[in-house]
Amino acid sequence: MANGKVIVGYSLPYVAKYSAADNVVTYTLGQPMARGVSVDLKAEKGDDTNFYADNQIAETDGGVFTKGTATLVVDGLKKAARKMMQGLGEDETISVGSKQVPLTVYNDDQDQNTYIGIGFVIKYMESGVLSYTAVILTKALVSPEGLQAATKEDKTSFQTQSLEATIFRDDSAKHDWKKLAEDLTSESDAYDVIKAVLGTNA
Repeated sequence: MANGKVIVGYSLPYVAKYSAADNVVTYTLGQPMARGVSVDLKAEKGDDTNFYADNQIAETDGGVFTKGTATLVVDGLKKAARKMMQGLGEDETISVGSKQVPLTVYNDDQDQNTYIGIGFVIKYMESGVLSYTAVILTKALVSPEGLQAATKEDKTSFQTQSLEATIFRDDSAKHDWKKLAEDLTSESDAYDVIKAVLGTNA
């Protein structure tokens, strides 16, 4: 095929807790994050180093990836994923009448430096043929979550949640930051790759 692929979908955001030792990266608690709405990934690199000769640039050493940002819009975080991504501790419980209601608490016990791996699926079309790419961001840190909501009007306004993550090079020997498995024939195949890299909490 020679037309070039065009993106036609994004789905199945996935998350796992990151750890590393002796240049070996491992993931635990791999799980679905939510249902995916959109993703916006931006990469930053260091400055190019230029060598000048004969009054012009003769050689260039391109800057390498330094960090990036990812904005993930989802329908709403699953509770287990939120607690893991935000480094939250055990729930507190409050008695309301005869009911025991769990409270998720944000406080000094929250681990503000919980690094994670993020995965998601990108759907492409080329010459009418669909393919899927598994995208894995190997090390990220999610900013404290915000909240934006509006009251119900005559028509339902579907409201989403936006997550901001900083993307880093990981602590493997070659300091990976992104991995792709391209041209898979189904969404489930791409999802299986993500789960194979980031593990599952099953």
